[in-house]
Amino acid sequence: MAFRLPNSKLPDVKTTIFTEMSLLAQQENAVNLSQGFPDYQPDENLIQYLGDFAKQGHNQYAPLFGIKELREEISRKFNLQYQADYHPDSEINVTAGATQGIFTIISAFVKKDDEVIIFEPAYDCYEPAIILNGGIVKNVKMLYPDYKINWNEVKNLVSEKTKMIIINNPNNPSGKILKQKDIDELIAIVKNTNIIILSDEVYESITFDEKPHLTLAKYPELKERTFVVGSFGKLLHITGWKIGYVCAPSDLMKEFRKVHQFNVFCVNTPAQFAISKYLQNIDDFKSISTFFQTKRDYLKNALKETPFQLLDCEGTYFLSANFGAISDKQDKDFCYWLTKEYKVATIPFSAFYKDKTDEKVIRFCFAKKQETLDRAIEKLLKIKM
Repeated sequence: MAFRLPNSKLPDVKTTIFTEMSLLAQQENAVNLSQGFPDYQPDENLIQYLGDFAKQGHNQYAPLFGIKELREEISRKFNLQYQADYHPDSEINVTAGATQGIFTIISAFVKKDDEVIIFEPAYDCYEPAIILNGGIVKNVKMLYPDYKINWNEVKNLVSEKTKMIIINNPNNPSGKILKQKDIDELIAIVKNTNIIILSDEVYESITFDEKPHLTLAKYPELKERTFVVGSFGKLLHITGWKIGYVCAPSDLMKEFRKVHQFNVFCVNTPAQFAISKYLQNIDDFKSISTFFQTKRDYLKNALKETPFQLLDCEGTYFLSANFGAISDKQDKDFCYWLTKEYKVATIPFSAFYKDKTDEKVIRFCFAKKQETLDRAIEKLLKIKM
């Protein structure tokens, strides 16, 4: 009897749109504003530290929790920025990027037929992780153009089967941030329940126009049930190092670590030492927002001269726009056309919806060198209605 491939656990999952558009950008020699990574170097001191610690012999397994020095710096960071306390030994764990942390949290708690509420447009790693663990995804759409959360819809979805709510703040791809009203609504919804919250806050330090990032760690009613997920890749422009972290109360963290130890167990040792040393010299993370706001404003002002209708960008390093005045194509088809005809690669918003909702909106990444943005702008200014 010939071998037959078993049924796929993720039959609907294909190559991610990020990989797809980056490959197309390479093929077309296009400016890649699709995938969310910087094309410039991080601080030279950070790179120097990485080499120094490798040469000093820090090349073997790190502790399960992450090295103590880095956990202490993460604890200091939360206290400094948000006046929120996490014990470095029992409430903080270093991860192999934020996505691994997210997958591990979901794997630790979501069982067969547990329901998990996510908000769309949603980052693409949430749903597959829920499905792999036997959970049921409950989608709440935040619709164009405001992408506000309909909290009444959330209330109606909550049931005895609701195990988890996943928040992404600031939101990728919409660039929206939670306001105090949203926090109040969330507090009211989870009160007197056992719902766990996964708060994906990888863009925490990238908010604009002096709008604050409201981490769930600041609110005792939420902190007791919440995993906060962060990313040094986003914070320090080192996405390829794949270093993230999760913070949570000790009883939740115990369950997380049970899964983490059999997933990756530990994380890149010299990179942890390099980041911990680098963070020792940072007492104010506001410069990161200023750095990216300058890039946002530069791209935003340039695109005002095009037929694109720009969406409000309150955070992240993505600026989004409606292309309805340019074309009636489906958004993915438009992205292909834009890459091939004008040599600029972007991401369609439909990729962030389970049902591929098409609002004729695409996402530009502005975490790029000035010359990269200039090349893209030069090409985009040629687009006519």
